[in-house]
Amino acid sequence: MIPTYQEFMRPLLEIASNGNEIKIRDAINSLADQFHLTQDERLEKLPSGRVTVLDNRIGWAKTYLTKSGLLESTRRAHFVITERGKQALNDPHTVIDNAYLKQFEEFNAFKEQKNDTQPTQVETNVELEDDITPDETLRAAYKQINNALADEILTRTCQVTPAFFEQLLVDLLLAMGYGDNSEQMGHTLGQTGDNGVDGVINQDPLGVDQIYIQAKRYAQGNNVGSGDIRDFFGALNLKKAQKGIFITTSDFTASASQTAKDLGMRIVLINGKELAKLMLKYNIGSRDEQVLHLKRIDEEFFEN
Repeated sequence: MIPTYQEFMRPLLEIASNGNEIKIRDAINSLADQFHLTQDERLEKLPSGRVTVLDNRIGWAKTYLTKSGLLESTRRAHFVITERGKQALNDPHTVIDNAYLKQFEEFNAFKEQKNDTQPTQVETNVELEDDITPDETLRAAYKQINNALADEILTRTCQVTPAFFEQLLVDLLLAMGYGDNSEQMGHTLGQTGDNGVDGVINQDPLGVDQIYIQAKRYAQGNNVGSGDIRDFFGALNLKKAQKGIFITTSDFTASASQTAKDLGMRIVLINGKELAKLMLKYNIGSRDEQVLHLKRIDEEFFEN
């Protein structure tokens, strides 16, 4: 298990205790060995996929120690311990964490400056704990907000009319890039005589390659069974189609999922939770309210 950034603080100071200049990459590798981290733990990345959790946590440990005057940055990705840092290591039993750093005015000024940019009310249940880095806090809050919004999207989708629901699904698939994202390439068929399909997406202008849609706006707990899948399969055969997408606001029974796998035709199943996530991702029933740009230092700019 990867330690928290606070648990890295004292070990990071100890690596620099001899007074020599330390390269942050060497410190990260040394701490990974010291804590016996597995290869998977060393490579585990934040949701952004751009930086590892290990690098992020040790980076924040270094930032907090530097802001408190226990470490000093000497040049790019290098640091040394200060006299204050050496004093902090005098007692081997001293726990060096945020509570310890609060005795230093520089640290408190840094934290107050950071808190000034945070809203006074946070409309999520994410606790801004000191055990996780600001990056992880932000991403946890983002994930929780999206989960709550996806639940609301699904609830609202279950309340629309059947015709609205069928058009919604066509709009979603077009937004996902099916049918070349053109409104003329998709339409609903939800009427008498539609032979068991509710919509169609033309993959080419002539409609030679088509994807048919089956929509079931079911309440939670009223899951789609294997019989519905077989009926859809039969409808696709009548249309001589090779591709179908079966979408429901509820879920599929185990037998329904197995039936879709066993049939000799490509039928993709999308349940309510997956539907809500896709609607959120492609802005169907939701819209962007605010964009936050996370910045990082441009090392090449300062090197030149």
